[in-house]
Amino acid sequence: MLIKNRPGWEMPESQATPESVFLNRRSFMAGGAGLIAGSTLPQVAAAQGADPTLDLYPAKKNAAYTLDRPVTEEDLAANYNNFYEFGTSKDVAAASKKLVSRPWTVTIDGMVEKPLEIGFDDLVRKLPLEERLYRFRCVEAWSMAVPWTGIPLKAFVAFAKPLSGAKYIRFETFLNPRMASGQSQRWYPWPYTEGLTIAEATNELPLLVTGIYGKPIPAQHGAPLRLITPWKYGFKSVKSITKISFVAERPKTFWEGLQASEYGFWANVNPEVPHPRWSQASEQVLGTRDRKPTLLFNGYGEQVAGLYKGLESERLYM
Repeated sequence: MLIKNRPGWEMPESQATPESVFLNRRSFMAGGAGLIAGSTLPQVAAAQGADPTLDLYPAKKNAAYTLDRPVTEEDLAANYNNFYEFGTSKDVAAASKKLVSRPWTVTIDGMVEKPLEIGFDDLVRKLPLEERLYRFRCVEAWSMAVPWTGIPLKAFVAFAKPLSGAKYIRFETFLNPRMASGQSQRWYPWPYTEGLTIAEATNELPLLVTGIYGKPIPAQHGAPLRLITPWKYGFKSVKSITKISFVAERPKTFWEGLQASEYGFWANVNPEVPHPRWSQASEQVLGTRDRKPTLLFNGYGEQVAGLYKGLESERLYM
């Protein structure tokens, strides 16, 4: 008898993204396609003032990535966010509407064959998009279950063509205090920056996220382009990316610059390593009364544990 050992992050297909979300997206696109005879959906969207990438959603679901819990309700996920550029509360959805995400240019530079600047709307059509169900674990000990749509970071790295000397990727967000009032707070080391090793970036898990819940990502989630690394605490998932640099030296990240004793470069989820001010042994699942035990690497150890062999002397957690 064949016995299949299922990964710890797998769930029944019945607990995937609600069908109504996908049906609503398809209905909208079907109606939009008939508005102007002979027009493409991007042209229709532009004429309506809608997101010009709307026709790309919902993207094909990658069935390899499932969950052990129901997907968090969309409205709850949309109204419980950290986005310090627009305020320190979780209720930043309204303030983040000031984010101007078009036009949006992404700079790819550093140790690459050919540095370039590319419009987001062009970039998203050059690389594969897919939907994945991921757990999202915040360092503050709360969690969500989210259907993200994005570009596998591994595919983006291949597109960028880094040189052999590139060991890390540095991500940087926008800097515009007039648009984002939080960036007027000078005690923060703006702009927000993050980093991964090339080995982490070319692992199967990281996504450059462009969408959520079967549609383009809204401002409070980091429009139009953010990072998701599901085995790490959420502060690694830099939002509203404008620059991606391939570098030889490990970059100092935003939270390291602010409080290195509490937030390190690696930020791998580990229930046995507490934050200096609270335990990480369990997490509160948003929208439920469930408090679940925290899983090592947020349950993704099968994919990423091998990345950290030989690094026992590093502060891998926090």
